[in-house]
Amino acid sequence: MFNNWLRTNKVAMWLLTFIRVYIGYEWMVAGWGKLTGGFEAAGFLQGAIAKATGDHPAVQGWWAAFLEHAALPGVKIFNVMVPLGEFLVGLGLILGTFTTFAALMGIVMNAAFLFSGTVSTNAQMLLLQMFILVAAANAGKIGLDRWVIPYLRGLWNKWTHKTTRHDGGTTPTPLTKQTA
Repeated sequence: MFNNWLRTNKVAMWLLTFIRVYIGYEWMVAGWGKLTGGFEAAGFLQGAIAKATGDHPAVQGWWAAFLEHAALPGVKIFNVMVPLGEFLVGLGLILGTFTTFAALMGIVMNAAFLFSGTVSTNAQMLLLQMFILVAAANAGKIGLDRWVIPYLRGLWNKWTHKTTRHDGGTTPTPLTKQTA
């Protein structure tokens, strides 16, 4: 019942817009600061790996192993992906463009930061983004998704459906196969 309210109600649409813009602003400011001020993830990754020791580790061993053996060796990629991802998630949420995808990517980043032992605002943002994700299209109705999503659906439908010829036959589209 609650998810139906989130998906269809106009009051929910306005509330979600407020939440979406707030979270988008937080992501965009964080990303912009890293893009313009320089960002080096190595220290953060090493700190997270160090939190995986002791009697009550803040970071689980499996996540620390991923950070140590995949993220740290590929830190140059993370130095670009993290600030760019934060900025783009923020921009998408503020503009209401690909809203559910932006919220999903925000959830992924918040979860990664939480797994790395950083609580801060990550748990709050993750929870609020879950509401946006559950609300689906209603979360982006007051935004560019109002026009972008129907336009893309129209393009998709044109590409995937057969068109009728004047002689009664059908013309195959790129996804259909013509048989002899």
